[in-house]
Amino acid sequence: MRSIRALLYMPGDDRKKIEKAAGLEVDAVCLDLEDGVAFDQKEAAREITLTAISQIDFGDVERLIRINPIGSGLEEADLDMVLAAKPDGLIIPKVAHASDVITANKALQDAGLSDMALLAQIESAAGLVKLDEIAVTGGSLAALIFGAEDYSADVGAKRSQNGEEVLFARSQVVAYAAANNLQAIDMLWVDYKDARGLERLAQQGAGLGYDGMQIIHPAQIDIVQQAFSPSEQEIVFAERVIAAFENAKKEGKGVFALDNKMVDMPMIRSAQRVLSKVNKN
Repeated sequence: MRSIRALLYMPGDDRKKIEKAAGLEVDAVCLDLEDGVAFDQKEAAREITLTAISQIDFGDVERLIRINPIGSGLEEADLDMVLAAKPDGLIIPKVAHASDVITANKALQDAGLSDMALLAQIESAAGLVKLDEIAVTGGSLAALIFGAEDYSADVGAKRSQNGEEVLFARSQVVAYAAANNLQAIDMLWVDYKDARGLERLAQQGAGLGYDGMQIIHPAQIDIVQQAFSPSEQEIVFAERVIAAFENAKKEGKGVFALDNKMVDMPMIRSAQRVLSKVNKN
């Protein structure tokens, strides 16, 4: 799975919206069978999602499907459809235990689809405190996604514009993702008409170390992709750091200076991370 900066959700029971999403310049589109679909439309959503995946050309866009939670009683039919559709990735919502990921991993492996990426959505206190177990399940697990709205409801937090009530949880998710070489995808900004608020949140998420964030409207794509992409200035500086580092190694130097400042390994790793984002996107 390539690096995801903007993950756009579309209801799995709306063929027209799915077709529109397939033509957008977004990193990934998630056809949602969970929160975006009414209970009495679940079966219709499975059928529409299956035909959409098989019939619509998504180009370079990553095709993801979000099933209903493990243990909901709906996930078995969802998984059967996913195994038939063969998308690029599978999102498991409301992951509270490592067993949720293990169950999905086993289903993929049994079907010979171990190359299909798994993305675990952390949306509760139970999931947060079990991150040490969830993040190391391995297999097809490729990313952790933070769900702020469900998390806030679960712990009784009052949502605010600055999001200070979820800062600890956001930081935990991104830390466990980094420690286990997983992508980290940040929370939603639900007011899609508030571009300034979205930009502020996206920049904050990028500053925390997230690779990208979830979105619910095409108007959010450009703002989010820009926030999670290195600037030209950052790329040029990173290239200079790496070039100086390579020259220093050839000369047998362990320490070197750039722009009259000593360069250490954290700075080198930061430059490597910037350039890796450029290459992945």
